[in-house]
Amino acid sequence: MIASDCQPRYSVWTNVHLAPEDQQRISRSIHPHRLIPAASLEPTNLTAGASDPACLTADIAFGQPAVTDVIASRCLRWVHLTSAGYTRYDREEVRAALGQRGGMMTNSSSVYADPCAQHVLAFMLAHNRRLPSAIDAQRSGGDWAYPALRPTARVLSGQSVLLVGFGAIGRRLADLLAPFGAAILAVRRHPTGTEPVPTVSVDRLNASLPQADHVVNLLPSAAGTEKMFDAGRFALMHPKAAFYNVGRGDTVDQDALLEALTCGRLAAAYLDVTSPEPLPRNHPLWNAPNCVITPHIAGGVQDEPQRLVDHFLANFARFVAGEPLHDRII
Repeated sequence: MIASDCQPRYSVWTNVHLAPEDQQRISRSIHPHRLIPAASLEPTNLTAGASDPACLTADIAFGQPAVTDVIASRCLRWVHLTSAGYTRYDREEVRAALGQRGGMMTNSSSVYADPCAQHVLAFMLAHNRRLPSAIDAQRSGGDWAYPALRPTARVLSGQSVLLVGFGAIGRRLADLLAPFGAAILAVRRHPTGTEPVPTVSVDRLNASLPQADHVVNLLPSAAGTEKMFDAGRFALMHPKAAFYNVGRGDTVDQDALLEALTCGRLAAAYLDVTSPEPLPRNHPLWNAPNCVITPHIAGGVQDEPQRLVDHFLANFARFVAGEPLHDRII
């Protein structure tokens, strides 16, 4: 990327712990703009980094900058997060600070949409084809569970899937589900009428739960979503329904979920996120009936760092050219 002499030179601060070749690739790609690594690089994008004086003087931040730095800086014009979630930044102070200097914030939801959607689809297919029960039978000594499992195996065609939350992951999951012939209904806070599947507002959630064979929670951690799935909503679900959570752990009342599974009011739960994380070894959900837990890996993919860099560099090119950025959230 070559800038003319009349173009501004931007400084790009990052606290992403990158392999040397990825850091070099960013430096080469943004030249003659300057890359400034943070004093402390973060190995995960699940937590915000420490405050860093260099961030306060940078034009662009790539990674997980401290919220206080985003607010205090007078220079940051664009913050690009390496996560899909942005709860810690979803604050009026952040919006006001960025707004005062004409700044913006983007996330990496495009990077995580496909792996998260495929993870949910894998959960659904495993549930319908009775894979967890078959694996349990194998590990218990090789029990040939033909009489119990074959009559209960199901297919997605003709079933109903309720997507609670309809951002990038929900849209990609709807795409993946389309060939299977399932009936899809999405729930979101503010339907636009342009969604590719039938979509209703959140005030229709309770009325929609009893009809769903699969309830997929894609909600972020935000004001109004804490324990949104509580005892009352689990009671509304069909007892043969399966519940999936790849949103955030605090959107679910886990005690209520445990009770629903233990009492047979819910057929199964498939969780990639919990509260807290890691889930303690002695937590009862580990041994709850028909509960499958994966350790927050739904967004994982072998070349995740490279995909994050690709996404940032593509947006950086748009930023320099004055074009709209992808995955803009503020």
